[in-house]
Amino acid sequence: MIHALFRKATATVIAGGLSLGLTCGLTFGLTSAAHAETKLKFAHVYEVSEPYHTSAIWAASEIAKRTNNRYSIDVFPASQLGKETDINQGLTLGTVDLIYTGQLFAGRSYGPIAVGGAPYMFRDFDHWKKFATSPLFQELSEGYRQKTMHKVVAMTYYGERHVTSNRPISKPDDMKGLKIRVPDAPLYTMFPRAVGANPTPIAFAEVYLALQNGTVDAQENPLPTIDAKKFYEVQKQIVLTGHITDALLTIVSGNLWSKLSDADKQIFESVLREASARATGEIVESEKKMVGEMEKRGKTVVRVDRKPFRDATIKLHNGPDATWTKEQYDRLQAL
Repeated sequence: MIHALFRKATATVIAGGLSLGLTCGLTFGLTSAAHAETKLKFAHVYEVSEPYHTSAIWAASEIAKRTNNRYSIDVFPASQLGKETDINQGLTLGTVDLIYTGQLFAGRSYGPIAVGGAPYMFRDFDHWKKFATSPLFQELSEGYRQKTMHKVVAMTYYGERHVTSNRPISKPDDMKGLKIRVPDAPLYTMFPRAVGANPTPIAFAEVYLALQNGTVDAQENPLPTIDAKKFYEVQKQIVLTGHITDALLTIVSGNLWSKLSDADKQIFESVLREASARATGEIVESEKKMVGEMEKRGKTVVRVDRKPFRDATIKLHNGPDATWTKEQYDRLQAL
């Protein structure tokens, strides 16, 4: 009798313990699920020293903080996850979640958004700033989202693109026949073609070697990029053509954006826009100093009259290369 009672009591304790264990395990599992960390990939083609990368690192840390570590973002710089074409495709393939990309690369998917990256499209930096905060840019971004499902959340100033060359250049005719590297997006060829040069698309990571071994004679990029990529080491002339007032788009994949809660969308957008503003400020300051720095390094900095270069190029703005409407073009020019 005593043994029977003991066995019954023991069974009750074991059952109770099992029930408690299941309850605790279930509670722990639900808590862990509620705070599960989602790992994301942020890819770009720029160097770790550049403001785009340092701002992306800041944004990754800030998003983790503001979401209580529910999102962890690893940033992959310097084409680690592929060329610019690759990371754009990666948004759709699911191999990346966020990218920086040029407007002309985004324009391959939705033509009108490329208008802001076309040569001599802006009068000056203030004109660009008006565009960056305009209803027109918001409409173009929404058009891109409708076409691709990906979300443009910010635009970062990339700088004025200038030509570097081993050939002296002071006027458009000096560029005739010049073999110049351009990014692998069609509209980057507009300016070289307008002045009679020979545009040669080459991936960003391969430009230094192409200049060094003479595959191309020239390239074009903003001064901070010329510095970061050390293109000045293999080029004699820096020609201040300022032919594109360029920018980078910060894009979140449609797959990620669709899964974010409204509150998290607000966090991502707010942080990435702040990161964009930080990088823009740093690039503006860097551009101010860089001409003097290049001259100190013994480079010949040529301050050309930009009007002849501009006049040769704007004839093509609404020609067969245009991926925007005349109405969109006129609205941008009227800003």
